Amino acid sequence: MGVRSGIMASASLFGLFTEGLNAGSLVEVGAGAGVGALMVVGASRLIEFLDFSPTDPEEYVEADFKKMVLILGVLTVHSFPEGVAVGVSFADLLSNVSLAGAESLPILGLSIPVLGVFMTIAISIHNIPEGVATSIPLRRLGVSNWKLVGAAIFSSLPQPVGAVLAFVFVGVARQLLPYGFGFAGGAMLFLVLSEFIPEALEEGEKLPGGGKKQLLIGILAGTVLMLPLLLFV
Repeated sequence: MGVRSGIMASASLFGLFTEGLNAGSLVEVGAGAGVGALMVVGASRLIEFLDFSPTDPEEYVEADFKKMVLILGVLTVHSFPEGVAVGVSFADLLSNVSLAGAESLPILGLSIPVLGVFMTIAISIHNIPEGVATSIPLRRLGVSNWKLVGAAIFSSLPQPVGAVLAFVFVGVARQLLPYGFGFAGGAMLFLVLSEFIPEALEEGEKLPGGGKKQLLIGILAGTVLMLPLLLFV
């Protein structure tokens, strides 16, 4: 649980928030992060309000099932701004929109922006630890391997949708990028603080020191795993 928390927290703090600040101001990123946190709170209350249970009661405990829905839902929604970033980075393909000083690569007769290639690779690599972070809580609930694969793919489906919309409406999308990155980072970070860490401390109550030492080691391990990846991309 600590590793999962470290992966997602570092992805938010050093990845999404950093990209947001590169695209806009601290106020814009902060506003997006606040909306992202409110989205998690609203989604949690909505799930608690709705009276639904898993199709196979023996496979999941209802409370754990609702938590699984919340985690998968938040990670799915947060993928949309990442797709927007990819779409905006391909803006040079439009004749009337250009990124100042942008370089391009000749691919299949088209002049493909280097920034677009870079962002596509970066987001693709970034999806790997996010898929792991999505799968860990689901695996603890006894979800089968194929369902884990499906959940990880499903959580990233908004990315191509966001990329296409941002490419078509690049002028508007570029202005919304700092808010979008802030929203994605805020949702993920708030989910870590409000769900993952409290759950880990609850599981570790019987351990010496309440499991805090193990949780901290896990968080540091997750962060160490992510930092080289974030620096590379």
